[in-house]
Formats: sequence, structure tokens, C-alpha cells
Amino acid sequence: MRRCCQSAHRYLISQLTLPKMILPIFGSKASDHGSGRVLRVTAMEDSGRTTVRKTVWSMAITAVTVMVILECAAAEQLHKVGSRGWIPDYNYTDWLNQRHEHFYVGDWLLFVFDKHSYNVLEVNETNYESCNDQGFIKNITRGGRDVVQLTEARPYYFLSSGGYCWGGMKVAINVEDLAPAPAPASTKNVSPSNILSRQMIVLIAFCVAMAWFVLFL
Repeated sequence: MRRCCQSAHRYLISQLTLPKMILPIFGSKASDHGSGRVLRVTAMEDSGRTTVRKTVWSMAITAVTVMVILECAAAEQLHKVGSRGWIPDYNYTDWLNQRHEHFYVGDWLLFVFDKHSYNVLEVNETNYESCNDQGFIKNITRGGRDVVQLTEARPYYFLSSGGYCWGGMKVAINVEDLAPAPAPASTKNVSPSNILSRQMIVLIAFCVAMAWFVLFL
């Protein structure tokens, strides 16, 4: 799910132009009466049908795109760093051990802190262990409620400069490649993600039926 989200979004959005290629563009039909008025009415009717078909097709594809985005959003998790935010005199290793939380590729970290006093720097393991803020990889600091996406399966190391790292403002996040498949839910305890998946299947079936009706009936 996580790996295919972006490609799925691009594919579905590209389908918004599909009606231009597959929907029939009707021309004017000849009339037995030879009336110019009949020709114009027929052409207008054909043009109206084509417009309606394009509109319905685009609406169906847009609906599926929205559902895919929601499904991907449900797959990716936002993790707030620290129960009290990004502060000194706090043991983030203990915080991780107590939560027993897993981090997967595509997840996000949220750092909440006073931007006038602290910052968030991504560093390598050596600088993390020695609380060295020189030669950092990336400065995450923006406005004090900053996020960073975990895009690779590897350890991530973050600290605050200005000596605060020695006071505990450092955290190491181990990111795993993919989340495990969820266990089957009982009928009495259905998770929101399962409900969302079922809704998506129903919506796709509906959109396919609508597209078939508009294109071929």
C-alpha cells in the first residue's frame, strides 16, 4: 500500500483525460427530411451526450482518487515525539521503550517545541552518540510544530543543538521497511482501516458500473 500510493495517485489523476481518448465524439447525423433544423438538433443532442459522459467519467475517477488518498493516509502514521513534546531533561529512549511503537517507511514524525530555544537536527550515528551538532544532515526546524517523513528503512538520528543534546534532547528512530499485514478482524471488532477498504471496494464497483452505463448504454 505504502509503495504504490504515489504511483496510484498519478495513474488515477491521468485517467481524468481518458474520456478525450475513448469517448465517442458524435458528428451530425443526416436527416431523411433534409431539414437544417433537424441536423442542428441532432448535433446538439450528440454533443450533450458526449459532455454528460465525460463529466460522469471524470467524477467517477475523481471519487476513486480521493478514496485512494484516504486509504494511503490511513496506512501512514503520524508519531508525536515525546509525550510532552521536544524538551530538555527528558529520556526519549525510555519513551520509545514504554510505547513499544514501530516506525515504518512512509510514516511521519512530529516535533513540538519552542523554536526560539531549541531546534531539531538530523545527524549521523557518530554525531548522535557524541552530541555533535556540526555537519548535520538536515535541519528540521521551521515553526515549532515540524514534521519529517521517514522515507527509508534505516535508523534516523535527531538532536537539538546548543548543548541541549547533553540534557536528553536526542532520539534515535529505527525505521522498518513495511508494516505487517493486519490480522483478520472479528465481526464484533472491525477496525476503521477495514471499513475504509470495504468502502473503497464498493465505490470502485459503483464507478465501474456507472462508466459501463454511460459508455455503452
